[in-house]
Amino acid sequence: MSTRKIALAQMTSSEDFQANLAEAMRLVDEAAAAGVALVAFPEVFLYVGGRKGKLENAGDVDGEVVGGFREAAARHGMMILLGSIHERIAGNGEKVYNTSVLIDKSGRVLATYRKLKLFDVELPHLTIKESDTIEPGDSLPPVVETPIGKVGLTICFDLRFPELYQHLRGHGAEVIFAPSNFTAPTGAAHWETLLRARALENQVYLAAPAQWGRHNPKYASWGHTALVDPWGTLCSLAPDRTGLIFGEIDLEFLHKVRRELPMKVEVSA
Repeated sequence: MSTRKIALAQMTSSEDFQANLAEAMRLVDEAAAAGVALVAFPEVFLYVGGRKGKLENAGDVDGEVVGGFREAAARHGMMILLGSIHERIAGNGEKVYNTSVLIDKSGRVLATYRKLKLFDVELPHLTIKESDTIEPGDSLPPVVETPIGKVGLTICFDLRFPELYQHLRGHGAEVIFAPSNFTAPTGAAHWETLLRARALENQVYLAAPAQWGRHNPKYASWGHTALVDPWGTLCSLAPDRTGLIFGEIDLEFLHKVRRELPMKVEVSA
């Protein structure tokens, strides 16, 4: 069967790590009950807040929190994408990694990706310098074989760098995840355009679970969790609420698009 059902989670994460974790686990159970092959969470879905909290709540990929999601994946026989977590850096008490973790249906960590492109901006009413607390990764995003197709991993601000997506397509990606935490102003202006552009120019499914709503008095996220197909069509779009949206990955349709509109793909190292 070429079609696989997936779930994309939308959350308004806060500084309450345990509350965020409980909400995420509830959504895992809801996704499993819907019979999906994979559920994916947004960027930094376990904590949105300041430096102190990032450092205190950062964990390890082989640690207890990720271990709980690995157990849930194995229990439900369902893949889970931890859109991103704050990963502790050994010997570095000042910064963390922003890391995406893909868990297979047996509970094994299938792939990890540390965010490369950091969000350092000065908007009219908001200044964010992610590099103050986040250390960029040092490896290009991976592509791995899964039951829903060949999956590539990216995170949020990566969407503005098409060369990363060309790299993934060149290495065989059929589905690319972009878990995100777009600001409300940048999301309103650019979110859907970027998702559709990355999907159609690389002829891939682009799945983007996102943060939404107001996290604190100074920061609100755009939301609009979405799934875009290889033709650039917006297949699923979340309303302004916490919860899951569902979509289908149809590899026969993807191969049809690539066959009928062939594109030369350059493979990077």
